[in-house]
Amino acid sequence: MRWHSLSVILALVISASAGIVEDVRGALAQNSFSTAESELKAYRAQNGTTAEYAEAYSWLARAALASGNYEQSEAYAKETKASVAELLKQRSLDAEPHLPIALGAAIEVQAQTFAAQGKHAQAIATLQTALRTYGNTSIRARLQKNLNLLSFEGQPAPAIRAEQFLGSKPVALAQLKGSPVLLFFWAHWCGDCKAEAPIITQLRSEFAPKGLAVIGPTRLYGYTAQVEHASPTDELGYIDAVRHRFYGGLLDMPVPISKYDFDVYGASTTPTLVLLDRAGKVAMYHPGALPYDQLRAEIEKVVAR
Repeated sequence: MRWHSLSVILALVISASAGIVEDVRGALAQNSFSTAESELKAYRAQNGTTAEYAEAYSWLARAALASGNYEQSEAYAKETKASVAELLKQRSLDAEPHLPIALGAAIEVQAQTFAAQGKHAQAIATLQTALRTYGNTSIRARLQKNLNLLSFEGQPAPAIRAEQFLGSKPVALAQLKGSPVLLFFWAHWCGDCKAEAPIITQLRSEFAPKGLAVIGPTRLYGYTAQVEHASPTDELGYIDAVRHRFYGGLLDMPVPISKYDFDVYGASTTPTLVLLDRAGKVAMYHPGALPYDQLRAEIEKVVAR
């Protein structure tokens, strides 16, 4: 009976820890910071500072930033980082999923808070420092994405690695100078990418006569829809199957496969759309999907130059 009671208690604790992030997000969706803070306080009194607590707390920072309360977003971000720093004394950042989410969000909020206040140099410095510290962890692409949002446009596009590829053989970006290029970063699990594919197919057919080239980098994630831990060979085969099923209009599109490309281009959001001008410089950097009209307008700009 004693062991049965202990298992019940442990199940309740696990259930509570799994729910604190959802509880806080639910309160913030109702714009109730006081309720979210009360839930976090009660959770911490019972469970201490856990990785789940740090992730839940990071949502306070995100919500404050979204509401334009920059003083509060900075304070919440600092507190999140302090909680993560305490936990990192006992484990590595990527030992479980909550810590990298919490830390990545906190750094992102700090940088975006600075940028929103016109402190551009401070925002860039925050991200550069974080990249030096956490560049070998899972948050590297997220940090790079935020740095790219602040400083990428107008810069020469980094080379794309293509040791592995699907579709037609990729051509080096340096060889494509003189032509506008659309980089379409996608993932096999990404629903938004599948929805964007017909848009890109249409735009490529419209602008290919004017020189537009489309390249679709992707990467291995270590799993598929059916297999939790997939071998690289099996995942590559799965990606090809997804490509044939959902990207039929882009089967001849070069698909370089490299985590490096995702890190350098900060493609932690999929799709990420990067448009290069005829000089090989970044003309548009957009994490996320774009509707047809908006993406077409951007392509028209670089084609006309």
